[in-house]
Amino acid sequence: MTGSVNKLKTGQRTTVFGIRHHGPGSARSLVRSLQSLSPDIVLVEGPPEATESLSLLTEADMRPPVALLLYSPEHLQQAVYYPFAVFSPEWQACQYAINNNIPVRFIDLPQTHQMAERVAQTASETAAEPVSASEQMLQDPLSYLAHAAGYPDSERWWEHLVEHRQDDTALFEAILEAMSALRQDVQARSNSQDSSASTEILFPKQRREAQREAYMRQCIRKAKRENFQQIAVVCGAWHSPALSEPLPAQKADSALLKGLPKLKVKATWIPWTYDRLSTRGGYGAGISSPGWYHHLWQSSQSQREASQTAMSWLTKVARLLRKEDLDASAASVIEAVRLAETLAAMRDAAMPSLRELNEATQTVLCFGEETPLKLIHRQLIVGDRIGQVPATTPLMPLQADLQQLQKRLRLKPEASDKLLTLDLRKPTDLARSHLLHRLRLLAIDWGIPQPSTGKGTFKEAWKLSWTPELSLAVIEAGRWGNTVVDAAVAKVCHGAEAATQLDGLTHLLDRVLLADLSAAIVPLMQRLQAVAALSSRVVQLMDALPPLVNILRYRDVRQTDGDLVRQVIDGLVPRLCVGLPMACASLDDEAAEKMLGAIARTHSAINLLRQPEHTQAWRDVLQQLCDQGQRHSLIAGYSCRLLFDDGRLPPEETARRLGLALSLAAQPTQAAAWVEGFLRGSGLLLLHDATIWKVLDEWVCGLSEEAFTVLLPLLRRTFSRFSAAERRQMGEGVRLGRKVSQRATAQSEHCFDTARANASLQVAAQFLGLSVSEAG
Repeated sequence: MTGSVNKLKTGQRTTVFGIRHHGPGSARSLVRSLQSLSPDIVLVEGPPEATESLSLLTEADMRPPVALLLYSPEHLQQAVYYPFAVFSPEWQACQYAINNNIPVRFIDLPQTHQMAERVAQTASETAAEPVSASEQMLQDPLSYLAHAAGYPDSERWWEHLVEHRQDDTALFEAILEAMSALRQDVQARSNSQDSSASTEILFPKQRREAQREAYMRQCIRKAKRENFQQIAVVCGAWHSPALSEPLPAQKADSALLKGLPKLKVKATWIPWTYDRLSTRGGYGAGISSPGWYHHLWQSSQSQREASQTAMSWLTKVARLLRKEDLDASAASVIEAVRLAETLAAMRDAAMPSLRELNEATQTVLCFGEETPLKLIHRQLIVGDRIGQVPATTPLMPLQADLQQLQKRLRLKPEASDKLLTLDLRKPTDLARSHLLHRLRLLAIDWGIPQPSTGKGTFKEAWKLSWTPELSLAVIEAGRWGNTVVDAAVAKVCHGAEAATQLDGLTHLLDRVLLADLSAAIVPLMQRLQAVAALSSRVVQLMDALPPLVNILRYRDVRQTDGDLVRQVIDGLVPRLCVGLPMACASLDDEAAEKMLGAIARTHSAINLLRQPEHTQAWRDVLQQLCDQGQRHSLIAGYSCRLLFDDGRLPPEETARRLGLALSLAAQPTQAAAWVEGFLRGSGLLLLHDATIWKVLDEWVCGLSEEAFTVLLPLLRRTFSRFSAAERRQMGEGVRLGRKVSQRATAQSEHCFDTARANASLQVAAQFLGLSVSEAG
């Protein structure tokens, strides 16, 4: 019989099993010990609020890893996860009890008290409480045993002595004895280092641990009063001495638990992942290698020997490498197994641990490289396994609605990243897009938009990855409504009422239309019109225009009504056209650069609208900005360029304005800024317009040495924005002392080769199936 057995006069006895929260060796030993003990009741360290949820473990659809989620409906930020893997001792203890029709209960301090204390601490916002030396030891008490045994950390020590242990004899008795000695040592150090404090004073961590152990003892006493004879207690190894006989007086435990605050708490099961079970996933009681532990558990269930465990693991590694087109032969696997076993023997280990297997993998299969080990760590050592909970799991209405939508649209939640490309012309893909956009409005970021390749507005790309935290996000979003649509509409309307910035409202409107929330459009548009009517900042009006134009652009693909959006645009464009000239007055260099970007975005948006009245009003404003006056030269030059590109300024007039800007009367820095604005976007203008090239060339040649030195950085910045091909053609023109455009014109007018043209005509006629005469 393993464990601490305490015989009482009534014949009752309590057996305490100190385990690690996630360990295949502990789970294997625990199952064998429970089978030998045949208890009447099993008490497990866990939240009592979830005891009723244990009945779901018998469902066929319940597949770990899963987690118990406990949350407060009144304070949704207060939530606690209790993850379980198939190799978790608590999971196996519960499975054993349910399969054998034995009562099983969770006995940890209820979260109704623990959450209430955290809420009270958050509300008080008191200064940080002192931390005792014993509290520091409680962070990782097993590390003291590990260091004493010569191990660098407690996880490696526990794995070597417990998880890889093949003999279960007296395992839990040894754990109890070690933990008892360790607790005594920690208490002794605490008394010596915290001698200034009274022994009755408990620091926060100590107080909470003492209350937890007191409640667990109360649950043991309750089981005894209910006349259970064989009581099995499964708890963390650290707590095992505190729950063993003789128990302290019940009066002391009652005093510790008296007056604890309470908070309403609910519990449910949610899927979990091995990635979140790992320590890097942020779970305090996590492990660094859940995928490896899963392999160890499978090996123990199939009763493989140590050599077979190593062989099967390295076989998985080889398959993964081959899948990635990396060489991994069967001979290399055998050699790696032998090397791992040799390393384990040199270190006096019963079997190769993950450390030896990784070293053998890197040496033999990875040829000394570390990069493949990152792939192995992500795919195998940690793993991407995601659990599943049965359909009968208690759900909030929003959770149930989301699950139905996922099933109908064939969008299965998966832990690994998945790229999803949607064709918005198809009804199913359009509905998927609407769902993902609605979830993002509810802060449920299951899908992240990705840049889509190719042209066309009907394509949309998403990266999907379901994490356990999203389950809590769904619960938090439940306060907005019982369905995804209702919740999204309610949250949008609430956000619109609180919004005061025009650009934020237009961005929200864009997201609402992408999500196809027609019920939210009218109140959102009313709020947008109200804010736009009161807004006096031209830049805000300009920033609001492009998103609205994009909404009109997508309306046919997404089947949305753009009339309301057009009304807002019709009100925005005249207002920004009236206010823009004054907004461009007296700008410094930094403000002018920002304004130039806003003008560029507005110009593109108005061109997309293709409404004559708005186009004409905008061109009239650009015409005013061309006249420098009090306006920054960068803005004037860029406005001139936009008008030239649209055909409103002929080349001769453009060259005249360029000559005026570069005249001797202008300051060199202002002239350089005008050139920078004029050439912004493309250098093709210089290559194809000889007049503008000549004016600019004469201006540069006429600069004094001092002025050229000052302007050189500005000119280099301007020309650095051109493409490499444009700069090369410009350099060629300067080197030859001729204009590239003039040379091309001369060749076209005076060097036309008729014979070569006729030969090309014959080839074209053959392609088209015509005779030469017909082609001519």
